[in-house]
Amino acid sequence: MQYQLSEEQQAFQQEVESFLAEHLPQDLADKVRCGAGVSKQELSAWTKTLNAKGWAAPNWPQEHGGTGWNLVQRHIFDVACRQAHAPQLSGFGFNMVGPAIIKYGTVAQHDQFLPKIRNADLWFCQGYSEPQAGSDLASLGTRAVRNGDEYVVNGQKIWTSAAEDADWIFALVRTNADVQQQKGISFLLIDMASPGVTVEPLYAFNGKRLWNQVFFEDVRVPVSQRLGEEDRGWTVAKSLLGDERLLVSRVAENKRVLKVVRQALASQAASGLQLPSGLAAEADALEIRLQALEMTSLRILTEADAGAQIGAEPSMLKLKGSELVQDQDELLFRIVDYLVLPQDTKHSERSRVGPDYAEYVASGRYHHRGYTIAGGSSEVQHNIIAKQVLGL
Repeated sequence: MQYQLSEEQQAFQQEVESFLAEHLPQDLADKVRCGAGVSKQELSAWTKTLNAKGWAAPNWPQEHGGTGWNLVQRHIFDVACRQAHAPQLSGFGFNMVGPAIIKYGTVAQHDQFLPKIRNADLWFCQGYSEPQAGSDLASLGTRAVRNGDEYVVNGQKIWTSAAEDADWIFALVRTNADVQQQKGISFLLIDMASPGVTVEPLYAFNGKRLWNQVFFEDVRVPVSQRLGEEDRGWTVAKSLLGDERLLVSRVAENKRVLKVVRQALASQAASGLQLPSGLAAEADALEIRLQALEMTSLRILTEADAGAQIGAEPSMLKLKGSELVQDQDELLFRIVDYLVLPQDTKHSERSRVGPDYAEYVASGRYHHRGYTIAGGSSEVQHNIIAKQVLGL
């Protein structure tokens, strides 16, 4: 199938690319391109730039600061941003709790949180997983006991990404232990500066702080900071996790990684290094898979924009897109070879011993291993396809 963007879509693509060329700081793009970490201050500044343009929250309704773009436009925007190596905005705020606040929040909660999320004046992290409640999230044990107009929260969350930078946390807590597990959970918005909240770091094997543990000890949370009804937080959580189900192909990230693969091949060849035969052909094969993935994704998004009901197709996109990122990582790892070993700490021209694209190849490779787990594991996606498409 050949999918061609319309003239209007091409004009929109050009508008986005021109904006990125003019406003995206080159030093920031360079960090993203080679996989270096982006600071909260840098991401805040870029978020404010997009918000001033009105482009910070493409998936939000227009009345709450969204763009009004359809799914294909959002795909075009995402691809352009990733190919320019723009940093991704905080998913916890824009893709998760923001849409949940829009759908389940009060007018007061809309006014309190949404403008600040859009302008990076308020940062959220996610409080779901617990030491004994990861995959079986409904068995969570963090308790919130009602005391007048407040809840008193006690418990622990783990694998809490970005908690060290967050101003607030959206957390699932148990408010009723006498009913079915999913029916006794509430969804709270908790100020991280509240007395009794403690954040402890969890480090990856390379010494980087990627996660945290968050402890709650008699933390008092106003009932007005509950999202949705008491004991019905599971409904909020399910809605939150399903908001982006059609945009799970990772086409944009795959295109960004392929760009780095092509750069690495060209750079290594130009340096006179003798690469193993067949690497360029492998890159070509990966690009063909990526083109097929994008065409399929655009077809499904176009159908959804036209009002069609979409079934198990997103599971196929998620499965193939996640695997493709990992396969590209493996090829990049072999292209860079021994240069992945010396440096994986701080982005610095002075300390680097090889080309900048090689500096964080190992980190990217290991980080992307989680793509076939996060958002629904490959096993889950296979089961969905088997049941809904094959009728097994």
